[in-house]
Amino acid sequence: MIRASHRRSGIALSRVLLAVVASLLLILLAAFVFVPRALDRRLNRVVGAAAPEPSSHARTLFASLRVADLHADPLLWDRDLGERHPYGHVDLPRLLEGNVALQVFGIVTQAPLGQNFESNDADAPDLITLVAALERWPRATWTSKLERVLHQARRLDELAARSEGRLTVIHSAADLHAFFAKRAENPQTVAGVLGIEGAHALEGKLENLERVFDAGVRMLGLAHFVDNEVAGSSAGAGKHGLTPLGREVVRRMEELGIAVDLAHASPATIDDVLAIAREPVVVSHGGLQSVCPGPRTLSDAHVRAIAATGGVIGIGFFQETSCGTSPADVARSIRAARDLAGVEHVALGSDFDGAVSTAFDTTGLAAVVDALQTEGLRDDEIRLVMGENALRVLGQTLP
Repeated sequence: MIRASHRRSGIALSRVLLAVVASLLLILLAAFVFVPRALDRRLNRVVGAAAPEPSSHARTLFASLRVADLHADPLLWDRDLGERHPYGHVDLPRLLEGNVALQVFGIVTQAPLGQNFESNDADAPDLITLVAALERWPRATWTSKLERVLHQARRLDELAARSEGRLTVIHSAADLHAFFAKRAENPQTVAGVLGIEGAHALEGKLENLERVFDAGVRMLGLAHFVDNEVAGSSAGAGKHGLTPLGREVVRRMEELGIAVDLAHASPATIDDVLAIAREPVVVSHGGLQSVCPGPRTLSDAHVRAIAATGGVIGIGFFQETSCGTSPADVARSIRAARDLAGVEHVALGSDFDGAVSTAFDTTGLAAVVDALQTEGLRDDEIRLVMGENALRVLGQTLP
């Protein structure tokens, strides 16, 4: 009788344990399925009142533009970019609807816990490790920043391969020229260029620059939110300048045909790069301190010096670069950059899908044209800002 009671207790305990294990597995499964999309919806929002309908003239002008955006981060998220989504900012259908001719796709490989724009510790726990696990990236990406680059580069290549010609990944100036010849016949196509946010992705090895180049990377931000072995960040703990390795990296980037991106770079890094750069440099997504003071915006001196290289400043669409997110806020920053550096050195750098809230997604860019007209920019100036300046610089820096 006692033995039978023990058996029943053991069976009951086993059932409880099985139920607990099953519940834990369901929770784990839910985390893998729902958490990445919940993060995407939470961090990449369209907020605020909808922009007014653009004027007839703005719509007509916009339809004739070759729009280029120097920075967006949709490759980070668990989202099929071949399909249209009701959340986030960028996917292939919305790029085509938004008349985007060229999109630079950023690759994020590290994001410190507690990330902020003032000071971040490079040794802080890394959120991209969690993203890689939750989004079921290859196991090698869980510990290697370089592998995260290669994984996201493959994502863009795979998207292009199944896009039925709607997306072309650009590797050279010849590719760019051929793409626009094709697009003249079929406007429902978009070019993609790969960029990296932060040279920590090189893992301290110059030879890894060749590997990311072979993977298709044609723009490299020297820093992101933490200082690294190459350069200091505007949000780093030390905010140092270029290291000896960093100088080698910049020289080799120019030899290979990888544009030097100074977004997120510390003032010391910007000074060091400008002292040695022989090719145009870019700020893929930033702003002006004269319009929006803060660590993510550029001094007047740096704006002019970047322009002097023949480069461009991509104006961000988010709060920390334009002190507002409306088309009018973006246009105000663009006008100020034009007045300071010349219209040939201003471009778009949305930071769409970069864990930022904006007032519109990539389908709303005609509203920026309308706001630029309100700011007094001529049609020829708007054409330069909305794409031609970025295309010129890429044409010069691509191999």
